[in-house]
Amino acid sequence: MKSAERPFDPQAFLAKVGTGKTILKYRKGRIIFAQGEEADRIFYVQSGKVKVTVVSEQGKEAVVGILETAQFFGEGCLNGQAVRVGTARSMEECVITSITRKAMLAALRKEPKFSELFVTYLVTRSNRIEEDLIDQLFNSSEKRLARLLLLLANFGKTGKPTPIDASINQATLAEMIGTTRSRTSFFLNKFRKLGFISYNGKIEVHRSLLNAVLYEKPHLERADEPNQ
Repeated sequence: MKSAERPFDPQAFLAKVGTGKTILKYRKGRIIFAQGEEADRIFYVQSGKVKVTVVSEQGKEAVVGILETAQFFGEGCLNGQAVRVGTARSMEECVITSITRKAMLAALRKEPKFSELFVTYLVTRSNRIEEDLIDQLFNSSEKRLARLLLLLANFGKTGKPTPIDASINQATLAEMIGTTRSRTSFFLNKFRKLGFISYNGKIEVHRSLLNAVLYEKPHLERADEPNQ
């Protein structure tokens, strides 16, 4: 009698080497792919953090995403993207699953559970991008920083908020909200004095910051910020 096949486990699929899949380890600061390179693989973060940046024709760099455990990146190759539009770099030691476009498409066609996992990720990411766009259009840089800190600390997710480690420095925060490092430093010091955050090698975000954002407290509206 033929034994029943094991049910497909998406996490096990992503964690193991197989046809079209490799497991890669990157030290802090290593480039995973560079802007302009051929886009023929999709990546999945098993552990660590990855920063995605874009450089304009004028040489200005912007951070467009910080990716953490259980997130995909480089998925544009599935929809005809021939070259990378940004650069992905490890922010700390990372373990990454690399999947060829062919293997990824085959798994999506064959395994409904894996397709569900990936579609859920894409919808979540699309919602985040839409929220980021609204944030850039309508909120002050101070409010954008407050929202970003809450997102990086995983407020709203299950479990306790997580400290933001030193790899996400003031320059990175400034690039992510589209302002200068000096303004970001000013706002961080202001949040610390108000008790919204604390520093201990890492940034710890307190619930009082969430309350200030949700209930539009005037602390985030004072016009006592630097002009540069």
